[in-house]
Amino acid sequence: MGRVARRTAAVKAEARRQAPAEAPEPVALRKSEATRLRILAAAARVFAQRGYADTRLSDIANEAGTFAGSIYYYFESREELVEEVLRLGVTGVFDAVRDRVEALAPGTSHRERITAAIETHLSFTLVQSVFAAANQRLFAQVPGEIRQRQIHVHRAYGNYWRKLLEGARRAGEIRRDIDLSVLRLQLLGAINWTVEWYKPGKRSIEQIAAQLATTVFDGVAA
Repeated sequence: MGRVARRTAAVKAEARRQAPAEAPEPVALRKSEATRLRILAAAARVFAQRGYADTRLSDIANEAGTFAGSIYYYFESREELVEEVLRLGVTGVFDAVRDRVEALAPGTSHRERITAAIETHLSFTLVQSVFAAANQRLFAQVPGEIRQRQIHVHRAYGNYWRKLLEGARRAGEIRRDIDLSVLRLQLLGAINWTVEWYKPGKRSIEQIAAQLATTVFDGVAA
């Protein structure tokens, strides 16, 4: 090899050493993310069934069809895993409710907006997302420091409902003497409690949402 060829080869070798590492193949990335989501979904199911204290990583691994040691590739601890399950439960339902309400026509009444929000929250929690259902059952069970780290997400969702109710009151659709903070807690409590008694086929989600909205806007007195 001549001097010029040797110099060219050396330059190319140095360029390879200094170049950033190539990004993983998209297929590998998709597979890794799919595995992570499978572990999370399995964790949500097991945590919801067994509770926080009685769930081991080996239980989650069995549900996910993998080994307990493999979970550490994606999550450093059981606590990190449960925190992500909780986060996905709240952010998922928040995004679903907000998207549904914001897609309504500008002239939609506040009652219709709140009814749509109730229905979407119910549907997401009871049918669409194992994370939302797990969040409802787990939040009171996890250690206080985990709840504290998650509380800002819950507050953001609660503030969204506060604005919905305030809009209804400004429009004259909710009485002025109603304490909206209490009403919001009552309404969200009723929605979230459905995970404990809902049975598919007995009452539709639309029927439950309509009755909750009727209770809020019309009361129950004859």
